Amino acid sequence: MNRNLASTLVILASASLGFPASPIAQVGASAPASAKAVNTVPGMPEVRDPSNLYSEVGANKFSPAAAGALERVYVPNRVDNTVTVIDPATLKVIETFKVGVNPQHVVPAWDLRTLWVANNAEGRTDGSLTPIDPFTGKHGKSIPVDDPYNMYFSPDGASAIVVAEAYKRLDFRDPKTMKLQYSIPTPDCDGLNHADFSIDGRYALFTCEFNGSITKIDLVIRRVLGTIKLSKYFDKAAPVGAGASRARVSKSAGKASGPSGGEVCTTKGMPQDVRASPDGKTYYIADMMSDGVHVVDGESFKQIGFIPTGIGAHGLYPSRDGKLLYVANRGSNRIHGKRGGKGSVSVIDFASRAVVKTWPIPGGGSPDMGNVSADGSQLWLSGRFDDVVYRIDTASGAVDKIKVGREPHGLTVWPQPGRYSLGHTGNLR
Repeated sequence: MNRNLASTLVILASASLGFPASPIAQVGASAPASAKAVNTVPGMPEVRDPSNLYSEVGANKFSPAAAGALERVYVPNRVDNTVTVIDPATLKVIETFKVGVNPQHVVPAWDLRTLWVANNAEGRTDGSLTPIDPFTGKHGKSIPVDDPYNMYFSPDGASAIVVAEAYKRLDFRDPKTMKLQYSIPTPDCDGLNHADFSIDGRYALFTCEFNGSITKIDLVIRRVLGTIKLSKYFDKAAPVGAGASRARVSKSAGKASGPSGGEVCTTKGMPQDVRASPDGKTYYIADMMSDGVHVVDGESFKQIGFIPTGIGAHGLYPSRDGKLLYVANRGSNRIHGKRGGKGSVSVIDFASRAVVKTWPIPGGGSPDMGNVSADGSQLWLSGRFDDVVYRIDTASGAVDKIKVGREPHGLTVWPQPGRYSLGHTGNLR
């Protein structure tokens, strides 16, 4: 029997028994014979191509679990406590509905059957998660959850990982009921924020926005392995002598170790989004204060590079073919910036680690968080300080703008290709 046909029959049989279709039920080709197989954690789907962990999120490569989902863009408006729904075919707003307090991100569930709105209620104690049914577009009753600034999922799908930023901890919860399973404290990570996962699912890197760091979490033994400072001057030794010139210094200056053990003064960074390289060996970390992207080796957990991009580097999104990385430069180094900033999108070539294109936002803007369309032809980003959403043509850089609510943040485009979701606005694999 044809392998794909057999998989389809399994899915149909499961559905007839009342079970949801599995997002990983579709069986494709195994890893190339020349590539060494990846030994993943138990329960995690196999890595089909060890040289490209984005192989299963190629253009329109949908899981059966996403079949029938409405084509929509869901935009959380942080100040209005609403979600705006856009029809991507017409660029029209078709609905806006209320959610919890301060919605930050719209997060696809591991099984691709639910979208979760993370309402962290900044400075309050009434944080919540609001479920959205992507097949009907209807939202359900919010579930009380401590400070869900962002949310990810363990690679095996057993836990939702709520990023409780204000409490400096990761709360592992039942992915359906959101009942607390256990927590991992991250005391050295001030501003616990965004993440990406190792190719084998054994660890994750989380950014620490307010102390310019990144922390490594072992998901097997459930503890922090280490935290390192990030700096655009990571490879510069300390200046010697009273007359030596100093690196860039500001009122918020911090210190970074040089290769010889010296120190060089640098502007304090604010790392944001994280994405792994296609081979899973290195991690790219956007930094809105350093105006670029840090590069960190995952195994040694050392910074090995820095790529200047644009003012306020913030969101990171790989192209559907896994060759390029789109960097949303928010146009401001401020947490609350002004309208019409020098926002842009930089395009990094993974192979060369070089910026190959830059697309300014016409008239200025503030591109923040979002994702790539299913076919890869469009990049959708929220305009954080301009109360708009940008649709950017990934071939030409041409920009369309759609008016939404106040301070839109982590929008998601749905459906997206992939077998399962690791969270955020659609970190699928």
